[in-house]
Amino acid sequence: MDFNLTVEQQMLQDSARRYGAEHHVFTAWRARIARGEAFERKSWANMAELGWLALNVPEDLGGLDATPVETMVICEALGRHLMLEPFVSSCVIAPQLLREAGPRASELLAAIGAGEAMVSVADAEPDGRFNLNHVATRAEATPGGFRLDGVKSHVLDGGVADGFVIPARTSGAVGDADGVSLFLASADTPGLVVEPSRAMDNRVNARLRLEGVTLGQDALLGEIGQGSARLAQAIDAGVVARLAEALGAMEAAYDMTLSYLRTRSQFGQPIGAFQALQHRIVDMAIACEEARSMTYLATLSLSGAEPARSRTIAAAKARVSQTSLFVGRQAIQLHGGVGFTEELAIGHYLKRLIMIDMAFGNADHHRTRLAELSRQAA
Repeated sequence: MDFNLTVEQQMLQDSARRYGAEHHVFTAWRARIARGEAFERKSWANMAELGWLALNVPEDLGGLDATPVETMVICEALGRHLMLEPFVSSCVIAPQLLREAGPRASELLAAIGAGEAMVSVADAEPDGRFNLNHVATRAEATPGGFRLDGVKSHVLDGGVADGFVIPARTSGAVGDADGVSLFLASADTPGLVVEPSRAMDNRVNARLRLEGVTLGQDALLGEIGQGSARLAQAIDAGVVARLAEALGAMEAAYDMTLSYLRTRSQFGQPIGAFQALQHRIVDMAIACEEARSMTYLATLSLSGAEPARSRTIAAAKARVSQTSLFVGRQAIQLHGGVGFTEELAIGHYLKRLIMIDMAFGNADHHRTRLAELSRQAA
């Protein structure tokens, strides 16, 4: 694939990588985790000043309205340096759903771009198995608004969010594509119970319980019963952003492993001199290149039309999940027992890659999705 960044995009990439190297060293990362911090608030403010948080915010709201390539560049740096900031959830997925969704959503978009608000999307439910149309949470019309009841089993970065975009069913049966509406709720809304949990990769996600949550008419995002397509498109953008994160983490793990093979000695010579290990590090390099090509393809497909967009993104998610886990596991094996220790970064990269594989559907789910989409197109 012939893909070259523009001069401006190359400058953004260099700036993001330099920022990560200077401000997100591993020792400081471990110290924040030990203190129980979800992420570094000062770093979030710095990202707002750099304009990163406003990449997907419309220009008339103070944003940059950038292309998916700029988002990919930033997310690659996030993965490379294990940054825990809720960029994908709040600055990639949420803006896709808040655009053209009313004055309240516009105000929130501007606040997101300024680093003053964080919004997560409650897309997963118990027994949903990554199916976005599996929405059992109900929204009943009331005088002047809606009443929501249900459970959301997983919300990316939900433990640090100020608000949530909540898909709820206003009509139809669980699993139907039609009848799903999107609602905006603050984290402190009465009846909304947020249960934070720290994941394997140290992100603070959450489970939501909605017990008679009463929302006004202005909480509805878009048209009633027409939220499924918008949600799917926003999640596709999130999937591609997470692929870029995986790419950055993979390449960081590869670089660390190559350096280790060159410095770790056994039998009087660096272990990288052994041909069997050379073959394995080459396989890791090839896997990184495969992931980069698929990530580029998926990024460019975001501006395309359905169903080609969904097929491409499903294929990319399936393949990058495979290659990323291969690289992470090879890195651990080539480091030996020390790779499992908390004091070494390489084990944390594998944990991040495992969580990215599971995000919005693992490799098996997207292979099945790709097969179904291909049959429908035939």
